Amino acid sequence: MTSTLQQALQAWLPDIEALSAGDGKSVGRLLGRHSVGRQALVLTYIGGEAHDVSLEGRRRMTRCGETSIFAWLGVRSTLPERYRIEWTDRYGVRHLRADPYSFGVGLLEAQADELSAGRPEGADCLGAAPETRDDVAGTRFAVWAPRAVGVSLTVPGGALPLYRHLSSGVWSIFVPGVEPNTPYGFELLLADGRRLWRTDPCGRTYEPRPGWRARVAGPSQTHFEDHAWLADRAQRDRDSPCSIYELHLGSFLRRPAESATYAALAERIVRHVVPLGFTHVELLPITEHPFEGSWGYQTTGYHAPTTRHGSPDDFKAFIDRLHRAGLGVILDWVPGHFANDDGALAAFDGAPLYEYADPVHGQHRNWGTRVFDLSRPEVRAFLLASAIRFLRDYHVDGLRIDAVAAMLYRDYDRADGEWAPNAEGGREHLEAIDFLKTLTSRIHDEFPGVLLIAEDSSLFAGVTRPVSDGGLGFDYKWNLGWMHDSLGYFREDPLFRRHHHHVLPNIVNYSLAERGVLSLSHDEVVHGKRSILGRMPGDAWQQMANLKLLLAWQWTHPGAKLLFMGTEFAAPEEWDHQKALPWERSQRPEVRGLLHLIKDLNHLYRTEPALHLGDTDPRGIRFICARDDLRSIYVYERYSDTRRLIIILNATPVPRERYLVGLPSGGTWTELLNTDSAHYAGTDVGNLGAVVAYPDPAMGEPYSAALRLPPLGAVVLAATADAPPHP
Repeated sequence: MTSTLQQALQAWLPDIEALSAGDGKSVGRLLGRHSVGRQALVLTYIGGEAHDVSLEGRRRMTRCGETSIFAWLGVRSTLPERYRIEWTDRYGVRHLRADPYSFGVGLLEAQADELSAGRPEGADCLGAAPETRDDVAGTRFAVWAPRAVGVSLTVPGGALPLYRHLSSGVWSIFVPGVEPNTPYGFELLLADGRRLWRTDPCGRTYEPRPGWRARVAGPSQTHFEDHAWLADRAQRDRDSPCSIYELHLGSFLRRPAESATYAALAERIVRHVVPLGFTHVELLPITEHPFEGSWGYQTTGYHAPTTRHGSPDDFKAFIDRLHRAGLGVILDWVPGHFANDDGALAAFDGAPLYEYADPVHGQHRNWGTRVFDLSRPEVRAFLLASAIRFLRDYHVDGLRIDAVAAMLYRDYDRADGEWAPNAEGGREHLEAIDFLKTLTSRIHDEFPGVLLIAEDSSLFAGVTRPVSDGGLGFDYKWNLGWMHDSLGYFREDPLFRRHHHHVLPNIVNYSLAERGVLSLSHDEVVHGKRSILGRMPGDAWQQMANLKLLLAWQWTHPGAKLLFMGTEFAAPEEWDHQKALPWERSQRPEVRGLLHLIKDLNHLYRTEPALHLGDTDPRGIRFICARDDLRSIYVYERYSDTRRLIIILNATPVPRERYLVGLPSGGTWTELLNTDSAHYAGTDVGNLGAVVAYPDPAMGEPYSAALRLPPLGAVVLAATADAPPHP
């Protein structure tokens, strides 16, 4: 080192020592270009075992002692504004790039401060994003780690210390020449000397398993062609039919999960789900997660679709393909808790950051997960930005919020002494309630027509009431009362159903309080509960007939519909995420009949306003007869202003000849659907397509008709002429 350079460095020695010790505050003062009289001093940092370091290829740079800092002193006028550094790493690979420290910080202070203010735009600036500065292409990196005293970006070619934004705890840098798919991570130095290696919480994509690092996502090359779909969605009516096919991408097509690409999945979903008549698919969580057995519910990467099936662009093309086929896409999204894995969100900067510091409220012990600290504006911004990213960048049509009850109540799944009341002395989780209201309000304002669905098992009032009216603002709430009581009734032996005859009429009460989704979901076909078919009593024929009867009850009851994949194949076994869907069963005659029934139920639901209008209107469903417990027969009406439908359920395996059904009007009533039809692989006990109602009062109605009721079957009748609504 020349004496002139030594002299020039004297003023920088404290910062050189501090940065060498990991003090990130020195980065902004030390690194980059400085004027020393008529000369320029360049100080840069190259992590690893760099040697043969030069500036612009012919100006040799000198290592400052035993540090990773290199210096050059020379004529200022000969140095380009954006100069390049060249070096050889420990593996003999030669590198050349514009000096990151000649560009300054990655984020503006105002951008970093938006995170502290709880604005999702602040969190949206975190992560790695392609950027061009002064005609130099590169990547901007930013991470939130307020407790760290130093943060370095680990990329091929060596680590790079980041600039610190003091007021926000954000660290950032712009690095020229970083190519898409480059893996990266962060090394955090703590005040106690510990070093932590972390992936990027806001990574846009990640390495394939078992890798843990994020990868730089390049500019999107996908051009959406779903403009007409989005325009129609924005005009979507609140009472539009909503019929959801729930699926797990990893086991829908084939195993292992990585063998099914987003493109292949999209084509198979279109071929299978569209003909069945569903309006939406709902994907179990596709945000990045390390453990396949969590089904995606233990997330580590909230801003990235999983790489198991392809790139972010591949996922965009997946959404676009489904939209062009007429299918909406709803994502399971998990803002209540996150995975406990090392290297991810847990204790990110050495202590609880994203989670509550209180070890009791900061984790769900039964799930082995951490609980988001929703009192922190930065955490709220992180989650809001995640939701907005999938709606904005990927054109997703809705979010199903997982485990809302666990968010709403501080004592959820906790014994006495394992929770503390809120500031008002109650059990409600006030920060979570406020967050959910903010989430639903912002999304509905920015993305008209997008659906927000709460998976809530609690009795919290007003989940689907507008925020302006004191509610949480969701469009739907999973009607778990319908699911629990319906499955409880239909698994009873028909011989004993007479003792439970009150169950189905009472279920209607659940539907009147909130706008509900009637769900036969993945939760009902795991953990020893058996498949839906496996819960049905009787021999093989009775099990299938019971399943069809249950589906008819689901599709003719007020509420959106949800069916988990495999139920349409009458899967005899529980769902196993390690096995592909049993596609081979579709060749069985009884399964083909079931598939035909689901298709016709969806068609009926979508085309008959009486089945999808006024789902929370007490007049939307009316039981005409709920007293025939000896024969386990129900008669009820669904109607709109211009259309009446009568549904009759026979919940025993005994056909009923000339069963007198009360009807609200006379004339011909068309048999729109009969679950025992030969078309559905039934015994074809029916009414030859229609019945005639005469002015012979029955069941409190002014007219009646004699019907043949199929065993374990449902019949749907419609008045041939338009009928006025029930008074």
